[in-house]
Amino acid sequence: MKYKKIIRYFICLLPWFISSIIFKVDTNYYKSLNLPFFAPPSILFPIVWTILYILIAASIYIISYKDNIDSNYKISLLVNYLSNQLYTLCFFVIKNNFLALCDALIVFISSLYLYLESGKYDDRSKKLLIPYIIWNLFATILSISIFILNKA
Repeated sequence: MKYKKIIRYFICLLPWFISSIIFKVDTNYYKSLNLPFFAPPSILFPIVWTILYILIAASIYIISYKDNIDSNYKISLLVNYLSNQLYTLCFFVIKNNFLALCDALIVFISSLYLYLESGKYDDRSKKLLIPYIIWNLFATILSISIFILNKA
């Protein structure tokens, strides 16, 4: 029975890694940009995102056991998931800093909405999303800075 819970958790976790599998993360592109003084080294991103994805999956896992999950939660999760996955495409593949900035804003706003929707079902689930929101705020500020510093 415990293995079913583990499988269920991994079903919540694995989709978050799809964009990093499908799209090549070009760290040389990141390093080639004019970066703000607060930009973290590229090695930090996969570490932080792995931790955040584990927390997001835990939040989703907890809610997956709840009855009557409404469409607001499902839509907020879907919008957040899709925009999160698109960032890698916009920034590292297309190399469009403006699109990446727009997407970062969508990820941040949708993460706030996901936080609120998760709170309707479980307080622990909601709290697991706080680091995600903080990082998304930072990522949005970083994206704004990169866009401004690299405008042609």
